[in-house]
Amino acid sequence: MSALSHISCVEDLRRMARGRVPRMFYDYVDAGSWSESTYRDNELALARLKFQARVAVDVQQRSTRSSMLGQEVTMPVALAPVGLAGMIWADGEMLAARAAKRFGVPFSLSTMSICSLEDVAAHIRHPFWFQLYMMRDREFVARLIERARAAECSALILTLDLAVPARRHKDIRNGLTVPLSPTVRNLVHLASRPRWCMDMLRTPRRTFGNIIGHANDVNDLKSFWKWSAGQFDQTVSWADVEWVKRLWGGKLIVKGIMNAEDAVLAVRSGADAVVVSNHGGRQLDGAAASIEVLPEVVQAVGQSVEVHLDSGVRSGQDVLRACALGAKGVYVGRPILYGLGASGEQGVSRTLELLQDELDLTMALCGLRGVEEAGMHILRGR
Repeated sequence: MSALSHISCVEDLRRMARGRVPRMFYDYVDAGSWSESTYRDNELALARLKFQARVAVDVQQRSTRSSMLGQEVTMPVALAPVGLAGMIWADGEMLAARAAKRFGVPFSLSTMSICSLEDVAAHIRHPFWFQLYMMRDREFVARLIERARAAECSALILTLDLAVPARRHKDIRNGLTVPLSPTVRNLVHLASRPRWCMDMLRTPRRTFGNIIGHANDVNDLKSFWKWSAGQFDQTVSWADVEWVKRLWGGKLIVKGIMNAEDAVLAVRSGADAVVVSNHGGRQLDGAAASIEVLPEVVQAVGQSVEVHLDSGVRSGQDVLRACALGAKGVYVGRPILYGLGASGEQGVSRTLELLQDELDLTMALCGLRGVEEAGMHILRGR
């Protein structure tokens, strides 16, 4: 832990990760679509919410503990489902899942992860959440759901905002496209990250473990890229959400909600929770920040389901801001990947420690003893 002793915030981890992760994979994490305006606005909109400090309040006995979807959590934070985490650090999803289990918060595995459902389930032997995309190959989707059930996943996260992939200029410039383009610049940059290269050589997990070897005629990266290019489904409807709910039968989280109408439709379609999310600014550029939409979604669904927030969260203060506006839980993606890229499992653990510490101290300075006490009254002008 000595290498992380000087780390005092998520920004420190980001800078460390930038120096250790190959550019093409670091840029995949630290970028948005088109002009990246929504990517930046997610953070700025959260920062604009100012706290109301309180004094002479007994806050000696306080706790960050809460619950998400009936699961007791150390703080109202879940590790967001992120693709390619296993390329940020070898076996990244498995290590992040272990850190989350030890800390006491939910881990979410992406369909586009490097480590498979089976890898993570065997590694931690603890319930986790699985994130699902609706693909044209519905038989494959059905098999994924059954694999999630076999892995004893406790919730399914259905992401709806990727019917068409947006353009991300950094990925194009870096050759991180379909098909993958191993440019000379990328190869040179890989050579400048010898530790990363050695770690990757030691693991057999370097492809998309949930798909390769499981989808029909997809046995290597070349066939994967060809298959995946035709899988984005522009016909997805709320009837498909109902189909997933029937097939899954367990707790369903619908992610990618950015207005009150869609939130209501998600609940009618069987969602047990909705996630207000603009995909971290990676899809519709020029869209509102997620935190700006949160209050209208909370108002629309009332107490019928939990409302979670994703996109732009960089600190424990942001977690409290979201809770103040009605979020029952917050998903953290990029900060976890910064920690992972900085120092693997220890980096993820340090990220969670920082978030909890910031959340705890901000609660105290706002006169709160528990997260459940957070409300609009702790934000100025609300």
